[in-house]
Amino acid sequence: MNILLLEDDLILSAELSKFLESNNFTCDRIYDGETFLRQIKGNIYDLYLLDINVPKINGLDVCQTIRSFDKITPIFIISAYGELSDKKDAFTRLADDYLVKPFQFEELLLRINSLLRRKTPADVVDQEVIRIDDLIINKTEQKVFRGTTEIALTLKEFQLLVYLAEAQGRIVSKQQITEHVWEHNFNTNTNTVEVYINFLRKKIDKDFKVKLIHTRSGFGYYLSPI
Repeated sequence: MNILLLEDDLILSAELSKFLESNNFTCDRIYDGETFLRQIKGNIYDLYLLDINVPKINGLDVCQTIRSFDKITPIFIISAYGELSDKKDAFTRLADDYLVKPFQFEELLLRINSLLRRKTPADVVDQEVIRIDDLIINKTEQKVFRGTTEIALTLKEFQLLVYLAEAQGRIVSKQQITEHVWEHNFNTNTNTVEVYINFLRKKIDKDFKVKLIHTRSGFGYYLSPI
């Protein structure tokens, strides 16, 4: 499980990272909100751990920015601000949990584990059949449906759709797609990814009211009914 930590207190950041890594997490440390948002581009994390009072872009604005393109990855706020209004502001921006400093690391761990147990969407049923809104992907039989309509895909289109679906609403970059779907078998400066995304949109989205395949400019692509 990968955690991205936003904390400008160097001592606390190091101690938190060491504690999380001792409990089988990986933890990347960032010290300002601007760098944090750049770090998200091209990387997938299982949870974001944010302090509020950090340089350049504060943690609440970072939270709000994340939620504009990622509705699923848990966001955990840690802050010295303990007033109810502070917590309300964080939850209004769709944070998942809030812990006031100082706190016991063990309590943080319990809450993180609880969030991660709940984070898998209910519509992702198992490893072989993925359901997102009315989209059904049967990985075993390599069949795809929107509702009762079966959609014929080429092998590469199917692999791309599965990769987007398994990201569970998180953005995947063009680089990540080339690594996982094409295994670097073409120059990433070409428009192959864009072409195949357009192929999928015509087959998956064009004739349906709910659009599932989305682009986050400068970041990449994600699959979500929202």
